[in-house]
Amino acid sequence: MDDSEFRDIRKLEILAQMTDENFRKLTRRAYVQNFPVRVELITEGEPSDFLHIVLSGSVDLFSAWNGREASLATVRPISTLVLAATIRDAPYLMSARTLEKSRIALIPSKDVRTVFDADNAFARAIVAELAQCYRSVVKNIKELKLRTSLERLANYLLRQQGRAGGEAVFDLDFEKRRLASVLGMTPEHLSRAFKGLQPHGVTVNGTRITIDNRSALEKFARPNPLIDDFSS
Repeated sequence: MDDSEFRDIRKLEILAQMTDENFRKLTRRAYVQNFPVRVELITEGEPSDFLHIVLSGSVDLFSAWNGREASLATVRPISTLVLAATIRDAPYLMSARTLEKSRIALIPSKDVRTVFDADNAFARAIVAELAQCYRSVVKNIKELKLRTSLERLANYLLRQQGRAGGEAVFDLDFEKRRLASVLGMTPEHLSRAFKGLQPHGVTVNGTRITIDNRSALEKFARPNPLIDDFSS
């Protein structure tokens, strides 16, 4: 890796407080690679040989079983992929593929575990990261089990509007078929859900969303930070 790439991954929260010596040990065999769109980076069930860090682009975490496939999360820079598998030296529970051209750093998992045992600041940061991941999983489960599909879509749009700076008109991050998978519904069901939100101030044109009346949508969706705030 060149100096700029070292600086990029050093920004990652789990690496920020570790000693320079241990950072050099961690990254001595690391390398950075560019991947085109829709390349599978890791495969469910395979051993976790590398810790992947997304430096640019975006990555889809997904799983497949019995002829069905579901998108589970989107990973954006600068973030790790499936950190738990690396720490546990366990098979991946999810697959990952690029959603766009992406730049990925790869660090051998064995080196991650070696430095984890040697650097207390690194170990504490990883524990905090895994705890945050656990809380996000709990919130996702609560959303799937406690909300109707219409409520899930409404709250997703409110979160997306927040990420777009609160603008009344914004674009979805990805195509509707993938959004349906993320929200746990079929594309046909998603189409009906969008129509069901029209009385609450939502109009849709392709992937462009307009929320004419946020207060009406919030009244219907009833957002809850214990489900919708993925930063805590």
